[in-house]
Amino acid sequence: MDLGIRGKTALVLGASQGLGKAIAEKLAEEGANLFLVARSEDKLAGLSANLSSTFGVTVTPVALDLSGAAAVEVFCDRVRNEIKPDILLNNAGGPPPSPSLGVTAEVWHRSAQTLLFSLFRITEATVEVMKARKWGRILAIGSSGVVQPIPNLAVSNTIRGAMAGFCKTLSNEVAGDGITVNMILPGKIDTDRVGQLDTARAQREGKTLEQVRTEIAASLPAKRYGRPEEFASVAVFMLSEPAGYVTGQMTRVDGGMIKSI
Repeated sequence: MDLGIRGKTALVLGASQGLGKAIAEKLAEEGANLFLVARSEDKLAGLSANLSSTFGVTVTPVALDLSGAAAVEVFCDRVRNEIKPDILLNNAGGPPPSPSLGVTAEVWHRSAQTLLFSLFRITEATVEVMKARKWGRILAIGSSGVVQPIPNLAVSNTIRGAMAGFCKTLSNEVAGDGITVNMILPGKIDTDRVGQLDTARAQREGKTLEQVRTEIAASLPAKRYGRPEEFASVAVFMLSEPAGYVTGQMTRVDGGMIKSI
């Protein structure tokens, strides 16, 4: 299937590792030119050079910390005037594990800035460009915790839930401009972030990491962790031309993990 995004410009946040990196690779494979955003300039430089040489696309690395409101505002000007994306992947690293109570104000504020307020501002700048073209694709990486809250991830469950509300509301406002807005929910995808959470669980329960991962895999209907490239394939379809009538959705890529209908 031709996804119809060859030559389009994709802005990928959180692109240096994990799911963001996997999606960036799939977008490059489909011929999209990329602006890759993350904190790690070194990781971005290496990834950008590799994708450019492998797929013959233009890839521009942008070092940016989404927790810095002032830096994000400067970046938004660049989005409007230089980047002018056709495609936006909203993605940011998850907050530290915690229960609902006893979380410091600093963790709440930093997490909200990174996962909500910065993404709101970048999305608004992007929508301005997309409206002028009457075409755009926006996708936010959420979490299964949006539907089925994950124990000991209270900050993530709360803030990503708010992002889901933003995406659904925005999708109705911009659908008539040819812009789709969706959220994609990963289950147990085998990334560094999931590995860190599994390690923390192993330490809490006094088990080895291998024991924990075996138990988790056995509890999943698919009986295994998902691969980043599987998740990325679904995400890139959501960002494609053929997905133009899919908007306001939360799409699960979880191997059947979420138990609700």
